[in-house]
Amino acid sequence: MKKTITFVTALVAVVLIAVGVLNLTQQNKALSVPNESEKMVSLGDSLTHGVGDESGEGFVESLEKQLKEEKNAIITVENHGIPDQQTDGLLQQVKKSKVKSDLQDADYVTLFIGTNDLIESNGGDLKEINEERIAVGLADYERNLKKILGIIREENKDVPILFLGLYNPYPESQEIEDEIAEWNEKSKTIIDDYEKIKFISTNDLFQKKSTDYFSDALHPNEKGYNLITKKILDDYDF
Repeated sequence: MKKTITFVTALVAVVLIAVGVLNLTQQNKALSVPNESEKMVSLGDSLTHGVGDESGEGFVESLEKQLKEEKNAIITVENHGIPDQQTDGLLQQVKKSKVKSDLQDADYVTLFIGTNDLIESNGGDLKEINEERIAVGLADYERNLKKILGIIREENKDVPILFLGLYNPYPESQEIEDEIAEWNEKSKTIIDDYEKIKFISTNDLFQKKSTDYFSDALHPNEKGYNLITKKILDDYDF
């Protein structure tokens, strides 16, 4: 009887040790497997490109860096931002095979566009507001943006799109503030027709014009872009 009990006890001990070793092996394997890489595709103008940031990052590369550090994420970024680009140019860009291929594989898309549409529709600057000309520009912007979003959704129906609203580079001007507000409201109305699009406001970040956050009359510096990065991370749960 004692021999039987001893044998059973020994057998149980062996089984428990084996289970423990198996669990430890599985845990080590899980720790050794890297996080799956994700792709972010960024579309837009000079603000997406990062003009004004001496570090060369802009908000796109800064966002990539922050996601790696804070979320332990493995992110690769395809930055397709083009300085001076308007929605008509972006519409042609998203039809190109390289961009379409990137969109098909994208896990996130950022879209920051419209500043140049507003400025150019007013005659190339915002010194004197011409509401009639801006209204024409806004109609063109709306038409182009709908087509752009349509193409993105054709290539990738499920990808989350982070749509960054416009900010007023001259916050001391109430006239310009009113135009920015109107364009942002129009953007919100447009994107409401699509699923998985998040509007991220940037206008509240720059209520005062300061060289602490701007590199020139329009573009943020590194600190300014970091404010945009932080706003994205605060507003969207990656």
